[in-house]
Amino acid sequence: MPTTDVLLNEDQRVELSQIAQSRSLPAGYVFRARLILLLDAGASYNAIKQQLRTTAPTISRWKVRFLRSGIDGLDTRHPGQSATVLTPRLRAKILSATRKKPQDGSTHWSCRKLAAVLGVSKDAVHRTWKEAGLKPHRLERYLASDDPNFETKAADILGLYLNPPRHAAVFCVDEKTAIQALDRLDPVLPLSPGRAERHGFEYFRHGTLSLYAALDTATGRVHGKTTPRHTSREFIAFLHEVVARCPGNQQIHIILDNLSAHKTTLVKEFLQQNPRVHFHFTPTYSSWLNQVELWFAKIEREVIARGVFTSVSDLARKLRRYINAYSANARPFRWKYSDPTRRIRSNEFAATGH
Repeated sequence: MPTTDVLLNEDQRVELSQIAQSRSLPAGYVFRARLILLLDAGASYNAIKQQLRTTAPTISRWKVRFLRSGIDGLDTRHPGQSATVLTPRLRAKILSATRKKPQDGSTHWSCRKLAAVLGVSKDAVHRTWKEAGLKPHRLERYLASDDPNFETKAADILGLYLNPPRHAAVFCVDEKTAIQALDRLDPVLPLSPGRAERHGFEYFRHGTLSLYAALDTATGRVHGKTTPRHTSREFIAFLHEVVARCPGNQQIHIILDNLSAHKTTLVKEFLQQNPRVHFHFTPTYSSWLNQVELWFAKIEREVIARGVFTSVSDLARKLRRYINAYSANARPFRWKYSDPTRRIRSNEFAATGH
């Protein structure tokens, strides 16, 4: 430890006393002023350590700095990293490197990883990405329709949403297959303040069932039916239920996908026996045009994903209960299509609904 004593002149003592009593200056600066005043008063290292709750090396460091530079030596010296100037050349370099795969085998860049490779700050990389709208950590998936009649089929379905035939019924029909009746082996811990609902990891699979659903686009109400399988016969039985719910002279338009069970000989015979029923098939890989898919997403989130089912019949009962409650307060979907890059040449389509 330095043996040279700290001896303040009157001006230094007054200035350090003002700093030590300040409530607006940085706490570290006030601490160092108090430390020097205690050294000037002849306090021992042990006394200073107890009073200021510090260590001997800290006392020695600031004592040496004060003896060398006076009060100016009490300032902290953190020059920090020099600012990176984002020149057009540097931006181009960052953007070019971002579009290439990392050489370490990883699939995408992070700010820090790319900054280390290019020798720039991570903030420069982050600003460049933000300006360019780049988000390497994100991934989007797509499935393009290969249907040569995409526009014709899509326009037909959108027309049913926007301007349905007068006095006709329009239903969106589909099936949600292989819904599992999962039962948790451990008790469910309920939601409580500061803790989310918790499910045990292990489960028991009681079996599966399929759910047929017909969404009435005018009212938003859903007619559903659970079945152990999803065959053409089950599909036709469900269609009979849908038709029976409509007046005898009403035209019925049904929007559905291209599942093979929807195009069998039995289905063709059903259409011949029921000439007032008209099928409208969505283009291939375009199930998003079918409004019932929106409803399937809701029942997946609100019933199936976190549900606990003690049997297949329990699963069927809870699905029917949800369908009844939903239909009692149903409203049509607010569905719109406004992306011209998706091959439908039209202004914004907007339908009624949620």
